[in-house]
Amino acid sequence: MVRGVKQKVFVAMSGGVDSSVAAVLLKKQGYDITGVFIKIEVTDDCGWREERRDAMRVAAKLKVPLLTFDLSQEYRQSVIDYLFKEYRAGRTPNPDVMCNKEIKFGAFFKQARRLGADYIATGHYARRSKTNLLVAKDKQKDQTYFLWTMTPEVLSHCLFPIGQYQKSAVRVMAKKFGLPNATKPDSQGLCFIGQIDFKDFLRQYLPAAPGPVLSEAGRVIGHHHGNHFYTIGERHGFTIHQSTPAESPYYIVAKDSSQNALIAAPRERVADWSVKEVELTNANWISVRPSMKGSYQARARYRAPLDSCRLAFSSGDKIKVVFDQSLTGVAPGQSCAIYDHGVCLGGGVIS
Repeated sequence: MVRGVKQKVFVAMSGGVDSSVAAVLLKKQGYDITGVFIKIEVTDDCGWREERRDAMRVAAKLKVPLLTFDLSQEYRQSVIDYLFKEYRAGRTPNPDVMCNKEIKFGAFFKQARRLGADYIATGHYARRSKTNLLVAKDKQKDQTYFLWTMTPEVLSHCLFPIGQYQKSAVRVMAKKFGLPNATKPDSQGLCFIGQIDFKDFLRQYLPAAPGPVLSEAGRVIGHHHGNHFYTIGERHGFTIHQSTPAESPYYIVAKDSSQNALIAAPRERVADWSVKEVELTNANWISVRPSMKGSYQARARYRAPLDSCRLAFSSGDKIKVVFDQSLTGVAPGQSCAIYDHGVCLGGGVIS
């Protein structure tokens, strides 16, 4: 910061512990802090009022202003509509990735900058250098997987204050600072909507469409409630007719949307459906486009281990990821983030 000039930071304050501690740390560093509660009202019971009350209590404790940005319409158009479109097509979307792209680092970022913010800040477990998005110190909580869509411009105006701490240390700081939400449990579930039965949520908008569960040989062995309600790797919510408690559980290993069918295999055969290559669309590179000659790491689902890989570029924004080891449970529609020794380079959507 320039001596004598306080830079303005708009902090996305959700009412949770992570974003609250982020605000405290930035204030202690001398920034001019404005809290912003992002209001998302999609369902009657999404709980935004209670979350805003928690954010207001923290803002009062810190003696900083708290604004409310109602981004409900943007959320419905860019996240919910995307979600249903992908499920209807038989894919498994990642709403948190889209929420970060379109809401937190999209609509919120643009509105904050229009109001004079030098930076925005969030409670994400991530770090940044001048030009790179870096993994968090707490590898178990690292959230860079959800941030692969960031652009250099946005990243240059973002702060991630808690990315250099372990989650346990953030909890300790919340208590030390006397925050009113210090013991609040972490939020779970869909971004901004919270802990809901996700299939029940989908059923409110997508009709049931019963269809067959097929064996690997194409024989009907069960039934399901609709191809769009399931993803690769699931083992619940569908019925296998001839199964008994003594038999191995069955897992979804593939989907055939043209027949509204699921293909299931017993646990001991799931590895036969593993893959060593995936093609990505909508590829985005945050700072540097990687080389085809380099060796990288990739994460094909959140909290999955980083797997060694190499890249092969094709036409347009498509890219092929070739893994050193076979992976199971890879679902079209999910994100795959690419890393180079602690730097999140970007990623794409598994097609």
